Amino acid sequence: MSDTDKKTDIADGGKPSSDINNSTEIMEKYERESRTRAFEAAWLKNLVYVLCLAFTVYHLAYASGIRALQMVNIKHHAIHVGLILVLGFALYPAFKKSGRKKIIWYDWVFILASAIMPVYVFVRYPVFISTGFRGETVDIIFGTILILLVLECSRRLSGWALPVLSILFLLYAIYGRSFPGIFRHRGYNWHRIVTYLTTDVYGIYGTSIKVSATFIVLFIIFGEVMNKCGMGQFFNDIANALAGHTKGGPAKVAVLASGFLGSINGSAVANVVTTGTFTIPLMKKTGYSREFAGSVEATASVGGQLLPPIMGAAAFVMAETLGFKYSSIIKAAVIPALIYYLGIIIQVQMRATKEQLNGLPRDQMPKIGQVMKERGHLLIPIAFLLYMLIFSGQTVIRSAFWTILVTIVVAELRPVSRMNLKDLCDAFAAAARSTVSVGMACACVGIIVGICGMTGFALNIAHAIISIGRQSLMLTLLFTMVTCMILGMGLPSIPSYLITATIAAPALVELGQPSIVAHMFCFYFAMFANLTPPVALAAFAAAGLSGGNPMKTGWQSVRLALAGFIVPFMFVYNPQLLLEQVTWLTGIQVVVTACAGVLLIAAAVEGYLFGRMNIILRIIAGIGAYLLIDSRLMTDMAGLALLAGIIMLQMFVFRTHTPSVPKA
Repeated sequence: MSDTDKKTDIADGGKPSSDINNSTEIMEKYERESRTRAFEAAWLKNLVYVLCLAFTVYHLAYASGIRALQMVNIKHHAIHVGLILVLGFALYPAFKKSGRKKIIWYDWVFILASAIMPVYVFVRYPVFISTGFRGETVDIIFGTILILLVLECSRRLSGWALPVLSILFLLYAIYGRSFPGIFRHRGYNWHRIVTYLTTDVYGIYGTSIKVSATFIVLFIIFGEVMNKCGMGQFFNDIANALAGHTKGGPAKVAVLASGFLGSINGSAVANVVTTGTFTIPLMKKTGYSREFAGSVEATASVGGQLLPPIMGAAAFVMAETLGFKYSSIIKAAVIPALIYYLGIIIQVQMRATKEQLNGLPRDQMPKIGQVMKERGHLLIPIAFLLYMLIFSGQTVIRSAFWTILVTIVVAELRPVSRMNLKDLCDAFAAAARSTVSVGMACACVGIIVGICGMTGFALNIAHAIISIGRQSLMLTLLFTMVTCMILGMGLPSIPSYLITATIAAPALVELGQPSIVAHMFCFYFAMFANLTPPVALAAFAAAGLSGGNPMKTGWQSVRLALAGFIVPFMFVYNPQLLLEQVTWLTGIQVVVTACAGVLLIAAAVEGYLFGRMNIILRIIAGIGAYLLIDSRLMTDMAGLALLAGIIMLQMFVFRTHTPSVPKA
């Protein structure tokens, strides 16, 4: 064992088997995607393993550009959905109490039906073209079966929320002529609905499954390969080396490690469990309360999906949806994400100072030089990815493919990260399992997106929001925020963004907001559904690790992430925060005022700056933060003046009441 590994073990106290079991139970409780079968029969276990490998190898081969595998989109999407359905029904039992050691007979029926679906699309595609996608009786039968398979598999993986929402949209499509006011439409029969959703690239095989079959699957493979070669340990060691010894060190370690890891893996709950198993016990040992320790881990884990370069694949989905270059999304996302993390770090520092919480002994922390020597080469694939995406001119798909190959090669440079063939196969199999949950949600979201396009529902919602916006932009933003958070409850990040981008973002665009601003606004609040009670999955998972009250942890997470809730309003009123058409001077001004606003928010929430603040100063700090949201010079100057006044008053009080220390 290396010196770094030894010191890391000392710092985190090891990871007992009881912690591992506890984290597994928490994952299964709060992330349904982890409740997979554990097969008793070796042949069945091997069969599913081979299917997972085949899934990953197919998508890598498709991304490589092999001519024999290039096909029209609907065929590739059909293969993707078919494989996901097969693996979904094989891995996930119908009910929580169902046996997990074997596949029940009716699941074999579902698996067979799922395997037939892509074959049906290949056989019938010439007919689809010749009939103008009008659909015949056989198409309606197979299409109905596909819809039912998607709804049932989605229920097993992500619960009732998404299937029920999809069913409500299906009912809306049928009975829309009976709805009142702006929500009334002509109404469609089942034949037209099924044809639209299953025989063309508008519904189940539409945009949402396209991003799953091209971008998401590749970056999940990349993330799993990086995890297998030790990137998670590298992030944890770097975070400990940078911040573990500072005041409130373990909380800062949680913020840094979770931010690094969350940017790659794309799952808030998985991120909580992965890093929280180490960081939450250390935060409690330092003196943080159970609820605060859990909230730090939850807010940092959710924020990883807002942090470039990968953003849990959201950056690539957004680029595809908007038709923008990847570099434009990264440029827009970087400042708001850093401000979000700055807000968390400031609150952590204030809490540690206020409660006199020290860090861990420096001699127990890994050394940066040693960490970089052992695992620093793992940064090469990330640098290569950024080069490919921003400077090479290659497509996202091809860039991701080559980055995966580079990661495999780079991992061989050091024994600590080296993978044998079994390790690589395990990473590929894990990638397939991880893709199943996200891909299935995307397929189910395809029903919602398809119905929105067919009926004009999204346009109607946009008109309703616009009618409010004519009276008050702030009221419109608040309404949109609530809509996005409700639609995002309990859903994986990518499907959540796709729904909110379809329904809520067009309204902000119609009100004159740039499309990147509208989509970033919706994306932020779709992510924050993981923190906000009553369905705060990331916060509840963190509470399971900390032993704190889940609801209290959720509300503490909202307090800790308050800067993140304010940031989207900042870039709506001040789009320069997204570095859109901004000069260097304006960009610096925007960043400075935003950071000042975050500092005031943290001071108002924690009631502390250089010393404890009374309620009047906290209210003044809140007013100052509100003034700094607006981009006008006068409001910025007023907000900065309030900040300066609070600092001077705090410094004066601090110096006046600090007892003098007699000289020896």
